[in-house]
Amino acid sequence: MGWWQVGADTLAGSRFLVSPLAETVASLKTLHAGRAGHPGERDWLARHLPAYRARLAAEPLDALLVRAAISPTWNADFLTPTPLGDGERGFEEEVAVVRATPPAAALADLAVSVGGPVPEPLAAAPGLPGRLAELLEWVWREAVLPEWPRRRRVMEADVAARTARLARDGWAAALDELCPGRTRWLGDGRLQVNARDYPPRSVSGGRLLLVPVTPATGWVSWDDAPEAGERYAIVYPCAGVLADGAGPRVPRALGALLGPARAGVLLRLETPLSTSQLVALTGQGLGSVGRHLKVLHDAGLIRRRRAGRSVLYDRTEAGTVLVRAQERL
Repeated sequence: MGWWQVGADTLAGSRFLVSPLAETVASLKTLHAGRAGHPGERDWLARHLPAYRARLAAEPLDALLVRAAISPTWNADFLTPTPLGDGERGFEEEVAVVRATPPAAALADLAVSVGGPVPEPLAAAPGLPGRLAELLEWVWREAVLPEWPRRRRVMEADVAARTARLARDGWAAALDELCPGRTRWLGDGRLQVNARDYPPRSVSGGRLLLVPVTPATGWVSWDDAPEAGERYAIVYPCAGVLADGAGPRVPRALGALLGPARAGVLLRLETPLSTSQLVALTGQGLGSVGRHLKVLHDAGLIRRRRAGRSVLYDRTEAGTVLVRAQERL
């Protein structure tokens, strides 16, 4: 397994960060795989996969480049630059880092991702960083940007949930749940970052960035050049209940009893969520969600409790009985 040695100073200085480029790379990986990672991704993939495949068919060299850059074992490093960590950057500013990669460095990265010499005609092609940047710009413009506000709300909701978990249960619990099956706190300052047999790496003294994406994928990256400041990133998928934008189906009788919007809020509270998370998940306004929560709380169907700076809501036993009774009808 691959693990990092993380000092207390690095944990103390770590931060969550939303990256438009990371979201676009994750979307490219989903298009490349041609498979949806969760139900909320299926409609998006069905809408955009035909155009993506048509673009690659028209640009065979781009198709070769994507296959080389995204391998089962490693992404080419210039595809996944580590965010700067000094505040959110716009997509154009982030993708400029990909475009500025020296061609020789890009070829070296591709050799690592393919596990050997870069095949022709890719090895002799000029301007590979520019080509990859142009493809990422296409994915951003056509497939990510139109729904960026919703995706951003989902990522912010995920960060709120994990921050609450961190405040309640500490770093070990928060990191264990980041990428189930891949990340795990091993103790003694050791953080497992993937299940592959990679050498340990010390990240003490650097900045640890935790970057959510809505597609069901993730990776690690780092930039340990002293002049840039050492930065290490774990890109992780948002929790399934957040990433699945489709949401639960509201039973007709429950919708008639409570109203479809209020019933949808109750259904989502199988696990604790904050008001901001519910706003992101339902697409309803803050005022509407607040009114639904008040009515449900006054009726004894949900409860609220504080976790750090957040107030979380979940169903009471009465709320759960009501939902399960409707599901059996």
